[in-house]
Amino acid sequence: MTNQSVIDALAALADPTRRQIFEHIADRPRAVGELAGVLPVSRPAVSQHLKVLKEAGLVLDRADGTRRIYQLDPGGLAALRDYLDGFWNRSLAAFKQAAEQTPKEK
Repeated sequence: MTNQSVIDALAALADPTRRQIFEHIADRPRAVGELAGVLPVSRPAVSQHLKVLKEAGLVLDRADGTRRIYQLDPGGLAALRDYLDGFWNRSLAAFKQAAEQTPKEK
């Protein structure tokens, strides 16, 4: 995932409705109608939000008869996690460096 892809993924998750959809799909794969049934938005709105999540590399879809079933995209999630882990790793390294300093160095 490129830096732009990570930015797109973070931007997609910044919307509260998309985040709710993402969290529902994280529980298990779901169809648009099922998501619309548990959210205060219409089916067309859910479809638009899913389109943004898909373009951001966060969800995949597959045909199931006349329905589309959406699930999380493991590749997109792994890339997003790698990006976020970079911040965590840098923070831990800085903490280790600060903790290992002698009182004189501080």
